[in-house]
Amino acid sequence: MPRLSLRARPGLFHTILLIATLITSCKSPQLNSTITIHITADEQTQDASVPSGVTVSQALATAGVELGSLDKTEPPLYTVISDGDTVVVTRVEENFETEEVVVPFERQIVRNETLPEGETRLVQAGENGLEEITYRQILEDKVEVTKTVVKTVVLKEALPEIVMVGAQASFVPLNIPGTLAYLAGGNAWIMEGSTANRRVIVSTGDLDGRIFTLSPNGEYLVFTRKSNKPADQEINSLWAVRTRNLDPKLISLQAKNVVHFAAWIPGTNSVAYSTVEPRSTAPGWQANNDLYRVSLTNAGSPRRLISAGSGGVYGWWGMSFAFAPDGKLAYARPDGIGLVDQDGGYLKPLLGITPLNTHSDWAWIPPLVWGADGNSLYFVSHAPAPAPISSEESPYFDLSALSFSNEASATLVDSVGMFSYPSISPIEYVGREASFQVAYLQSIFIDQSDTSRYRLVVMDRDGSNSRALFPPTDKNGLEPQTPAWAPAPVDGETGGFLAVTYQGNLWLVDSGSGSTYQVTGDGLITRLDWK
Repeated sequence: MPRLSLRARPGLFHTILLIATLITSCKSPQLNSTITIHITADEQTQDASVPSGVTVSQALATAGVELGSLDKTEPPLYTVISDGDTVVVTRVEENFETEEVVVPFERQIVRNETLPEGETRLVQAGENGLEEITYRQILEDKVEVTKTVVKTVVLKEALPEIVMVGAQASFVPLNIPGTLAYLAGGNAWIMEGSTANRRVIVSTGDLDGRIFTLSPNGEYLVFTRKSNKPADQEINSLWAVRTRNLDPKLISLQAKNVVHFAAWIPGTNSVAYSTVEPRSTAPGWQANNDLYRVSLTNAGSPRRLISAGSGGVYGWWGMSFAFAPDGKLAYARPDGIGLVDQDGGYLKPLLGITPLNTHSDWAWIPPLVWGADGNSLYFVSHAPAPAPISSEESPYFDLSALSFSNEASATLVDSVGMFSYPSISPIEYVGREASFQVAYLQSIFIDQSDTSRYRLVVMDRDGSNSRALFPPTDKNGLEPQTPAWAPAPVDGETGGFLAVTYQGNLWLVDSGSGSTYQVTGDGLITRLDWK
């Protein structure tokens, strides 16, 4: 066979060369199959051979390095690693530590005008509290990097030390009828017969002032005390004390979370009250809009008068009640007032009131009180405002009355303010006709009554003969409160006095002459009642 010559066949040579080039170009490039990296973990550094093109996570797995759920790496686990790179593993530990911490007690100084100037008296010995604190500790390679508090449990509340310090009183003593109780520095005091005759009847230092009311005969005081539990578990508890005992003993009424209402049921030794459920969010509770009755003299659990309900518009805030002298019961809530059928346990609406939109975490309840004859109701109503202000945002509030004799209601005073708090004097008879006066607070700035201060005004039952009494127009006004009338005078005592708190002090105001008398000067009084 003749031998082929490439030289003789140049076309064939070029064809073979082209095919070889194409075959060579279709092959994958030949790369190194492994790379070497450096791994630092657990205080040691090692070299490891791993496949090329893998991530840090895959490289560590290939090298047999295990990671905990909290461990960190640099570079991150998802990073594709190259030859010669270094991977640093940081071991992360999470520990929880619990320790008990002593909470030092505070020292409270209470000025007392019944003690000589400079004299001190220990009312309550202080006791340290105890808290259990749980910390979350983060360690990186055995070194602590963070330590934060994750839980605090109060094992024992600290009890403050309360010391009374004598303060010189420069006010002339006044003879007074009945019993006047007042709340000062978390303690309850009473005056009897004279403003100079004062004594403490509750010295626990924890009265919160939400409820502070004397029985009609002044023999008992009902009040609320702050709870030792967290506020979202329990707000307060309801208690009573007999004012005429020289060594008063506190009486638990087996009730808690009483915020809006508690009052004596006329003609009985029983107290009615309404409750709320504590919440961690503002305003700190969800109202039950219920009503219970508990007796001070007959043992037994509280009896329910009204079951829990929605409470209408803004019912989450709550409602209030008012007893007439003959035992009838009225209610007030943000959207209206009415009567309570105590036998049937239901509400009978009388008058709708436009609820106030406060644009905040509180709601307005119309102040409400019975007339001394039990045939009328005095209340603050929400008045409309000129356009374009909506009725729910109106800043105006009137003092109105509702008569059950002729089933009519009328506005007695325009623009008194939302916190007018009418108060009714003891009844007097002119011939056969019952007569009484109405005291109320008049806001100084009528279109800003939610923040305004007030002045004390007295008028006749029909709104006539109105007269501003206290404080003078050139002085700052009163904080919102319910004025307390002196009880009906007996045996020639002077009647017609009102008690109010002004700048933390007790003042007596003569509703007839307008004369005023400052009784205390320590600036600690926050609540009062007079029976």
